[in-house]
Amino acid sequence: QVQLVESGGGLVQAGGSLRLSCAASRRTSSRYAVGWFRQAPGKAREFVAAISWRGGNTYYANSVKGRFTISRDNAKNTVYLQMNSLKPEDTAVYYCAAKETPYSGSYYSIRESDYDYWGQGTQVTVSS
Repeated sequence: QVQLVESGGGLVQAGGSLRLSCAASRRTSSRYAVGWFRQAPGKAREFVAAISWRGGNTYYANSVKGRFTISRDNAKNTVYLQMNSLKPEDTAVYYCAAKETPYSGSYYSIRESDYDYWGQGTQVTVSS
């Protein structure tokens, strides 16, 4: 089982940057893909970015493409979401999620339902 802990959220002005981290709480021998999702107040949770185990495959929502970068350091069991040029509409609770992919290093998904494990979320607030 994979336990996830997000960190790095906070309050930032529009145009600023934040880097979120998603750390697996203990070492796992399984390969796993990771996705970032977010939920703004009164809205449904939405996909933000995803990365495969090997890191070679990434995918972004159109709303963040060119501004956000997902990456991972498997030696540290940590996935990052670098967020630049932040906008007030990026304000949300950000969640990371993992899906074990023992037979694939290139798998990723943009669907919430594909993920098995979720973190508790970290708040990102962008002021105008």
